[in-house]
Amino acid sequence: MRSHLRFTKQVLCWSLLLLVTGRLPAQMMHNTVSSTQQIREPFVTHMPGKVIYHLYITDTTVNYTGKIRPAIAINGTIPAPQLDFTEGDSAVIYVHNLMHMETSIHWHGLIVPNDQDGVPYLTTAPIKGHTTHIFRFRLVQNGTYWYHSHTMLQEQSGMYGALIIHPVGGTKEKTETLLLSDWTDENPHQVERSLHFATDWYGIRKKATQDYTQAIREGKLGIKLKNEWKRMLAMDVSDVYYDKLLTNGHPVDSGHASKYQPGDTIRLRIINGSASTYFWIQFSGGKMMVVASDGKDVTPVVVDRFIVGVSETYDVKLVLPGHGRYELLATSEDRTNHTSFWLGKGPAYPATVPGRLKYFAGMKMMNDMTTGSGKMTDMGMNMSLQQMDMNTVMYPEIADSGQQITTLNYAMLSAPEKTTLPAGPVRELRFELTGNMSRYVWTMDNKTISESDKILIRRGENIRIILTNNSMMRHPMHLHGHFFRVLNGQGDYAPMKTVLDIMPMETDTLEFHASEKSGDWYFHCHILYHMMAGMGKIFSYENSEPNPQIPDPKKAIRRVYRDDRRFYFGADIGLESNSSDGEIRLANTRYLLQAEWRAGYTQERGYETEAHLGRFIGRQQFLMPYIGWDFRYRPGHGNEKNLFGQANTKDKRSALCLGVQYTLPMLLKADARIDTDGQVRLQIGREDIPVSSRLRLNFFWNTDKEYMTGLRYIATKYLSLSTHYDSDMGYGAGITITY
Repeated sequence: MRSHLRFTKQVLCWSLLLLVTGRLPAQMMHNTVSSTQQIREPFVTHMPGKVIYHLYITDTTVNYTGKIRPAIAINGTIPAPQLDFTEGDSAVIYVHNLMHMETSIHWHGLIVPNDQDGVPYLTTAPIKGHTTHIFRFRLVQNGTYWYHSHTMLQEQSGMYGALIIHPVGGTKEKTETLLLSDWTDENPHQVERSLHFATDWYGIRKKATQDYTQAIREGKLGIKLKNEWKRMLAMDVSDVYYDKLLTNGHPVDSGHASKYQPGDTIRLRIINGSASTYFWIQFSGGKMMVVASDGKDVTPVVVDRFIVGVSETYDVKLVLPGHGRYELLATSEDRTNHTSFWLGKGPAYPATVPGRLKYFAGMKMMNDMTTGSGKMTDMGMNMSLQQMDMNTVMYPEIADSGQQITTLNYAMLSAPEKTTLPAGPVRELRFELTGNMSRYVWTMDNKTISESDKILIRRGENIRIILTNNSMMRHPMHLHGHFFRVLNGQGDYAPMKTVLDIMPMETDTLEFHASEKSGDWYFHCHILYHMMAGMGKIFSYENSEPNPQIPDPKKAIRRVYRDDRRFYFGADIGLESNSSDGEIRLANTRYLLQAEWRAGYTQERGYETEAHLGRFIGRQQFLMPYIGWDFRYRPGHGNEKNLFGQANTKDKRSALCLGVQYTLPMLLKADARIDTDGQVRLQIGREDIPVSSRLRLNFFWNTDKEYMTGLRYIATKYLSLSTHYDSDMGYGAGITITY
């Protein structure tokens, strides 16, 4: 109790200090966090052949941007402390959950018994609030790995750390671990909710809206029109705007190792522990030698730069070229931010920060590679292994200068020893990575995890998986509990990995030996918000033994499936001088319940409301049949006739209706319905037309001779200045609240 009181008093003092001085004490900046509980056991205990760790998980607060924000820490720090082992050690890890909510820890890339893998309700019991869970497993590998929560969005809030397994009798090397991550001041659940309603707020923050004004200014109007004719949203490279990118919990360039001298060779263990950010890596001191990926050694490859996919790890060796400080720069793929680590001592030699992406060049390529139905053309089917990066046309350092930059791709990786699989029957599986940005649905073969059956495999089989990415986003696909070979033309020396980044329009092949005895093993996209939306499969060994951590498998799997079945609430509420217009929505992967209204402030103008319950059909979800109702009251209007000559009573009307909505080219939404009074109505309209970055146009027209047009200026994520003219309500101006 005293520790909680101390923590509360400390937060109050910090808040007062922030109000008075605008600053926080040094210990609250960056990655040092306040803990609600003191650690009662030694962090690590080494015994012959055994290493014991105690990890304490707490709610906390951090300040990366001048604002105090909630987070989750392990042993008082973000990232969590690095765990070090030697291959062959037996690990005993006590995880003390001091929070009120449940949590979990997954040992990413480690070969562990199924019940130690750490996926709650699938392989391992969830760690309930104020309980302790003990993990026990033997380290059967070496290399660079990491650990993180597999519960909801906790990873985004700080629950991740490095895990290094040293080889037995390994040589002494100068090494640094660089754990890269992303941070948003926004509640991750609000980020997730916003993504499902295709808000353009993150595009505005990134200056990447590709609006009509920008298209005209850059002479790209034709490209923009063709893009919307194919019913595609603006080009997007990364879903989320992040306030900070971090290296070992530090923003920008605060990380520094001054102990190194000119000529030193340094091994960097680079871990992408972000929720959804890809990082381009470059070194101001020259080229880099890639020596390992996902913990497994590769034949050294010398490159100028490489990209680290979400959850991937790479080991590289650098040589400090001379006296001075040299920058290891990690830039987000969307070029909105960067973080870095400095090596050496003396004058600074910074790396060149990559320039802004040429979005319309990317949009043109996207137009050429997709059909109007959203499927890829033959041009897109021939790409693989990151060899033809469709985003290259957007990189100004290449597109403008034409300079040759050696960039790592998977075809360049080979194992130093043969990796051929043991003899066994080969089973080939094909999966298509599918989804759409407009509703933020991410699937495999147009099915979420909860809509898919488990894929039964047998011990001793060799499973070959052919993955085709028929979406416009990268997907880092991660397989739990197994290494796989990437079939990249290296024959017997194909590299071994646990994560494969599959670029848009690529087809890649991997294979693994079904070496485990039993259990369910996750295979999923490691972009956190894609995984939570349902992009993944579950491999399940036939005749698996009961898992003692999952006493009720049927009940547990329903908890796993719950993640991608959740409904999200959204609303647009207009408060203008003539009326209140608005819409509320409750939606999940397949279903939408929407209710809209137009209400005047006088009895003469009256009000009307409609509601629809519909189900989206097809991979792109362009089609939605629905049922609903229509109720309106507007005295004094009497009988009017619609465009079909049918009488339309506006004084007072209530009716059920049956209809269908369909997304047309140019992202126009068509709506056709018939109600129980026999009234037929056709309607067409569009919302959120990007006139400029923040100025948006809305309109609709229907055969009841109703129409509306309006403008909205986006001031903040939730507030806009708005004005519109409505055929029934007249002209008005005010504000619109968007949630």
